[in-house]
This record gives sequence, structure tokens and C-alpha cells, in this order.
Amino acid sequence: MAGARGQPFSRYRAPMFTVLCYGDSNTWGAIPALDIGRYEPDVRWPGVMRRQLGDKYHVVESGLNGRTTTFDRLPRPWRSGKDLLVPTMETSHPIDLVVILLGTNDVSLPYVSVADIVQGTGELVSIIRSCEEFGPDGTTPPRPLVVAPHVVGKVAPEGDPHHHGAEAKSLALGAALSEYLDTVSCDFLDLSGVVEPSPLDPWHWEAEGHRAAGEAIAAKVHGLLA
Repeated sequence: MAGARGQPFSRYRAPMFTVLCYGDSNTWGAIPALDIGRYEPDVRWPGVMRRQLGDKYHVVESGLNGRTTTFDRLPRPWRSGKDLLVPTMETSHPIDLVVILLGTNDVSLPYVSVADIVQGTGELVSIIRSCEEFGPDGTTPPRPLVVAPHVVGKVAPEGDPHHHGAEAKSLALGAALSEYLDTVSCDFLDLSGVVEPSPLDPWHWEAEGHRAAGEAIAAKVHGLLA
């Protein structure tokens, strides 16, 4: 296929970094305690990150409510992070870096342990590293950056009994991820201590939490790519 003036198309790109944000309802921008409420694009953490990084970065949002690392949440389809990771990368490439911000839904599942979440995260990292064709030059895979989510708030005693124990797993997740990812030389950022859950529900962030997350992740991304 020919381009302008009959010349073949090439893989030429403008000097811009593409960052894919792959996450759950906090990446989607869910407003705490609302079933369908969503923050505006400039309030959501990918929008904050985009503003912090500037014009040389293209930020792609892919947030899905209920998404986990690799676990199904029946009867809701497509909630395992493995299901749509490759198609999402294909529709967004060429990609320089993929931010994986998952785990909040995982800790709420009674049949999933911290070790299971770490293993699931490792599977996603392996998938990204196997996709050389979606990287910046078509021969090098995108760089994965795993971000541990906030520590979920205390689940009310009258809440869903399946969620009991989520706080303890969430408290242990960041250290477990850091230890594992160090063994596979994967970049890592922990949002525990950076972002607090909303007082309205233990799973989601207020606008201030999105600002803090966006700024912290932007600083990490800039350090990795610049």
C-alpha cells in the first residue's frame, strides 16, 4: 500500500511517547458510592498524568469496572485482565509503556489470595513482554509498569460478607508485588500511602486521590521514558 506521492508507508512516528493505562473502575473514574457516576476526563488520574507529562506524551485510557488481574467475576463477562489486554494493545499501538493498575477487585474475592494476585500480575507482565509487534518500533515490546493500588478501606460489618478480609490482603499486596517484580526486573510503584480511599466507600477515590495518583504515576513514567 502506498502513502502520499506513491511512497510506501513506513513505521515513522512523530517524537511522542504513548502510554496505555490498563486498570479497573478507578482508571475508568468511578465516583465513590455512585453506581454510574464518572469523573470528568481531566479529573481522572490518566487525565492528571496527561497534564503533568505534557504534549510529548499520548495517554490512552482503558479502565473497566470490576476488572481483575486474571480472575473471572461471573456473571459479569470480560472482567479478567487477560481477556482484553492483547486486543487493547493492538488497538493502541505503537505503545511505549503499559501501566497496569489492578488488584482492588482481586482482594475483594474470597477465593483469591495475595499470592494469586501476584501470580496474575506476573501473567499480565509476561503477556506485555511477549508482544514485540505492539512496541514502539515493532520489534521491542512495550515496557510494563505495575502500580499497586491503594489500601482499601475497612469493609463495614453489614457489608458483603464475601469482602471481609479484603483490607488485610490489600495491606500485604504492595510488598508482595514489589518482592516478586524485583525478581523479574519489572518497574513498580506503590500507591499505598499516596492515595486514600473515599470515606464513602472503601474501593474508590475522591478527586484528590486521582490527583495524587496521577502526579505520582506521571513522575514515575517520566523517569522511565524521558
